[in-house]
Amino acid sequence: MGNTTSSMAAKFAFFPPNPPSYTIKVDESTGKLGISGTRQSHLSEEQVVEVLKIPTKRGNEIIAMYVKNPSASLTILYSHGNAADLGLMFHLFLQLSLHLNVNLMGYDYSGYGQSSGKASEQETYADIEAAYKCLEEKYEAKEEDIILYGQSVGSGPALELATRLPLLRALVLHTPILSGLRVLYPLKKTFWFDIYKNIDKIPSVNCPVLVIHGTEDDVVDFSHGKQLWELCKEKYEPLWIKGGNHCNLELFPEYLTHLRKFVSSIQKLPPHIRNVSAQPEPEQQTEIKSSDCSKEKPRPKLSLDSRVKLGRNSTGTSTDKRRKSIDRPNRGRKSTSDQPDKPRNSLDRLGNMVRSVGFCNVDCLKQTSS
Repeated sequence: MGNTTSSMAAKFAFFPPNPPSYTIKVDESTGKLGISGTRQSHLSEEQVVEVLKIPTKRGNEIIAMYVKNPSASLTILYSHGNAADLGLMFHLFLQLSLHLNVNLMGYDYSGYGQSSGKASEQETYADIEAAYKCLEEKYEAKEEDIILYGQSVGSGPALELATRLPLLRALVLHTPILSGLRVLYPLKKTFWFDIYKNIDKIPSVNCPVLVIHGTEDDVVDFSHGKQLWELCKEKYEPLWIKGGNHCNLELFPEYLTHLRKFVSSIQKLPPHIRNVSAQPEPEQQTEIKSSDCSKEKPRPKLSLDSRVKLGRNSTGTSTDKRRKSIDRPNRGRKSTSDQPDKPRNSLDRLGNMVRSVGFCNVDCLKQTSS
């Protein structure tokens, strides 16, 4: 049962656009790579875009794009959602770099776009590690100046890397998942064959975390984002977008407004200060140990009284309200932590059900942009 479910979860977790939305072009005069089908007119006068081929430790070669903003001091490493690739994300990356005043690197997972290989959980971990290494070595970005951004299925690799970076500036989780199987089953505990066990990893992240989720998400239930936020060590005021679904949060004005506020907050404070909601109290300090570094670096820890109040949200509405289940429209759906360990649907219907659970973030935008 475990092996079967694990392989099925991995099989249905990845939906790369087929065919890819772009091809790689080479400038004959300079030898530089580019992404076909994208309009360079979207670039501001200051922005520069570089397209790269990056080798991973698992033998694949992934495609990445780096948007340079000359006035930026921070860099976002963006892990996109499912059913997307760099061609579809190109315009959004340019806008985020411009309006948030950051450098931004986006990359395609193995098997996505023009990246080689085949997507899997472990491949995505190798992919984001390679992209991060490129930021450090080629662009000289420092760990304390990097923000990891994970959208939907991209929350898996982003959160995995965040647990291994003790000086990371911040983490953004956009419509994140508790785990792969929890999207399909209301599980109370984690099984060894599950994928992207974000629920177990989030307590190990020491940097400020912003969680963004729509209250009407019919792909990854709103309770996923809410529970992850509750488990964060360093909570930043979450963004619960009232009426937002899984695919259209970028269309709401509060999305960019709240992101800009978050980036501005962490930019104003010294990198070693972990909580962005209040000033540190010198008398209360502790050392956060890192398993990856031989030298432990002390960092101030803030008083609990000065942290963001629990339960506060950006919509002004109660975060305890549950939407109805998409599988059982006549019954309310409880939080994943309250459900018994049994599937919502039988294994006979699993194939049809998970095919409807594509972690998309682009196709729906086209439908709702009007």
